[in-house]
Amino acid sequence: MCARIHVHMLPDLVPSVSESTVVVIDVLRATTTMSQALAAGAIGIVPVLTIEEAHRQAGMFDPPALTGGERGGRPIDGFDLGNSPADYTAERVGGRWIVFTTTNGTRAIHACRGAQRVLLGAFVNLSAVCDALSDARQIDIVCAGTRGQITREDVLAAGAITMQLAGEESTSNGTAWELNDQAHLAVDAWQRQVQHMTGATWLAQLLRRTEGGRNLLDIGLDDDLDWAAELDRLELVPVWDAQTNRITAPTS
Repeated sequence: MCARIHVHMLPDLVPSVSESTVVVIDVLRATTTMSQALAAGAIGIVPVLTIEEAHRQAGMFDPPALTGGERGGRPIDGFDLGNSPADYTAERVGGRWIVFTTTNGTRAIHACRGAQRVLLGAFVNLSAVCDALSDARQIDIVCAGTRGQITREDVLAAGAITMQLAGEESTSNGTAWELNDQAHLAVDAWQRQVQHMTGATWLAQLLRRTEGGRNLLDIGLDDDLDWAAELDRLELVPVWDAQTNRITAPTS
């Protein structure tokens, strides 16, 4: 039995995904934060592309939805929440809808319209994502990047997912995995880091050395890096319904 995992290091590199299960990754920080929001009890999330659309969509809910997101890494003036996962607590978002817009992550989600299924992945829900992909045979992993540039943290997360699915421990069921070159590059990058990991904070330290990590450090959001680096912190997988433009976390 043959299955396919293709990694795309930028949304602009994604071909047709009409027959695929897609995983969108924006480790710093959109998919990390949206996963936390749902884990904290938010009803669902509406991903939009512009600030104006966020305000308009929020007003269509009763009570109005919360607004969350960032521009240039910073909270948006007039929004209820930024893009820091720790801010999305049960007290703040439990039982509420959130309209969410970010510089890169929400755009990457919309770039995958037409896929059979779209999941949101990050380090914080790595194993849950892999479990959700266990029956998929055509998988496209899409890295959000930053303003059209490849981001190391997203590629590493793509490599971690690919290795867990298609590694030696996953071939006992007879599945032969086809990887594209970007998937091989992502796996190679992740394997090199895993081989040298030391201590409980190795991934957080690695994220601090990425360009995205340095950008967060520059604006005083150090804690977001620690949060995003905690492997398997969450056990849920956000799923985007393109028809309704809603992200939820189905229980099963």
